[in-house]
Amino acid sequence: MTMDARIFYVILTINTIAAISYEVWNETHWRENPGARTGGRIRTVVMLLTPIVGPVFFLMGTLVQLILFRQEVDLEDVIFSKERVQTRQMADADAEGNIVPIEEALAVSDKDSMRTLLMNIIKGDVQDSLASIALALNSEDSETSHYAATVLRDALNDFRAHVQELYNKMQQEGLDASPYAVELITYMNRVLVQDVFHEAEQRSFVDMMEEACTLLYEKFWRELRAEHIQWLCSLLLSLGEYDRMKVWCDRSREFFPDELSTYTNYLKLYFTTGQKKEFFTELDRLKASRVVIDRETLDLIRTFT
Repeated sequence: MTMDARIFYVILTINTIAAISYEVWNETHWRENPGARTGGRIRTVVMLLTPIVGPVFFLMGTLVQLILFRQEVDLEDVIFSKERVQTRQMADADAEGNIVPIEEALAVSDKDSMRTLLMNIIKGDVQDSLASIALALNSEDSETSHYAATVLRDALNDFRAHVQELYNKMQQEGLDASPYAVELITYMNRVLVQDVFHEAEQRSFVDMMEEACTLLYEKFWRELRAEHIQWLCSLLLSLGEYDRMKVWCDRSREFFPDELSTYTNYLKLYFTTGQKKEFFTELDRLKASRVVIDRETLDLIRTFT
């Protein structure tokens, strides 16, 4: 037997052993991924029929996949499932074309537009539209104002009840209070930011929200988010609680030094209290940072530079 023949048979033997070993491995591991069993058998046949070329081809494919596609593709949003189909409906042009902003409807005493607008508002989630509903209380149309008062009363009573429920759960001993604190902060902000309560009650709710933020800050700091502090700072600013807001501005810088909201919290505080030196110092600090700036903050920088 010549040397070339010996080399050929050695390579053929090694290739056969490799293919058989792969098939044995495939048959013992296919249950981890049932759809891969048939594919493994096809690879075995290819490797047996094309010595060297087959194994090298699959090896190169595996290496390319590991190098270029290390992260798994999230196909959750592209799965063709009936459960994920969203039906798009065209807007009702006739109904919506006759609707005007609630301020304009009040100004011209447009009863029909006011009633239509109010009905459309309460069909959705009224918690995000309480400020608009409160405006309808000033309507000269007694039917509109009465219905607005009824909807607003029920929505605010539901809010008070749910806030108290979450607050009580947050204060219970022996429980992980962080989920209730986070839910309380998020839930309260949706309504408090609309400023639909009298000042005394608004202050009481803001105190509860600050207590929830303090709980996260002191005991569950991993659950505290920059947006939680931003929401609280905005509410404290609207109430004129500048010293308390400064405390949370400092805490935001402590935990979230690279968040845009940390800078804007300081800027709003310094601007409102007339601290010009501190305002421009913070503005220069923001411009020198690598924080991504939104349009509103960019307009602010352009105004004062």
